[in-house]
Amino acid sequence: MPPPPPPHITDYLRILMGDVPWSFLLETAIRLALMYLVLLIGLRLMGKRMAGQISRTELAGLVSLAVSIGIPLLSADRGLLAPVVIAAVVVLGHRLVTHWAARRPTAEHLLQGNLVNVVTDGVLQLPVMEQVVLSQERLFAQLRGESLEHLGQVRRLYMEANGTFSLVEAEEPQPGLSLIPGWDKGFRKEQPAVPGKFACLKCGQVADAPQAPPTPCPCCGAHQWEPAVNAIKPAEKKES
Repeated sequence: MPPPPPPHITDYLRILMGDVPWSFLLETAIRLALMYLVLLIGLRLMGKRMAGQISRTELAGLVSLAVSIGIPLLSADRGLLAPVVIAAVVVLGHRLVTHWAARRPTAEHLLQGNLVNVVTDGVLQLPVMEQVVLSQERLFAQLRGESLEHLGQVRRLYMEANGTFSLVEAEEPQPGLSLIPGWDKGFRKEQPAVPGKFACLKCGQVADAPQAPPTPCPCCGAHQWEPAVNAIKPAEKKES
């Protein structure tokens, strides 16, 4: 039996269809409908949280479902029973792991991670941020999304186990490090600077001094300071 001819760049039918007949397009549509149904059932059985911010175990289950479904959609020599069995095992395993984690806090911490505090009374917790791989700019973007203007408005900012944030605002905000990007000079000028108070550019620690302190920050050791600010008053915002 002679060997098949080598692939050629002008073989457009092979590029479009591969080695399957045109009728496989209809079969692919049927396979997709069935696998889509399997995926919906699997997500439904894995719980409502699969439609929201997902945890590590939920993400692992979702990826496993996607991998089991992908190959039989396009491979004519693969049946549909195997991905259905895989989906059933993934769902069952996920429910068992979730039940186990709910009964044992240590297991939950191991599988899901735990809540951490990344801002305390307007000061960034740099060791914690380094541990969870959270940059200052990412954190500032989160706080700006909460309509905050400086760190002094933050009493606590928690990073949940699933990567979301929970904010507790200070009842009586203190002067703090501005959250506005340095290049937005117009907005920066609107923020009232507090005389005699300077904020560390790295962690937000506020120091009392008549001018920028020549000494390093007692919290993080950084040497860069800028005037601490208060939030723009509502009346001033309306005027601007």
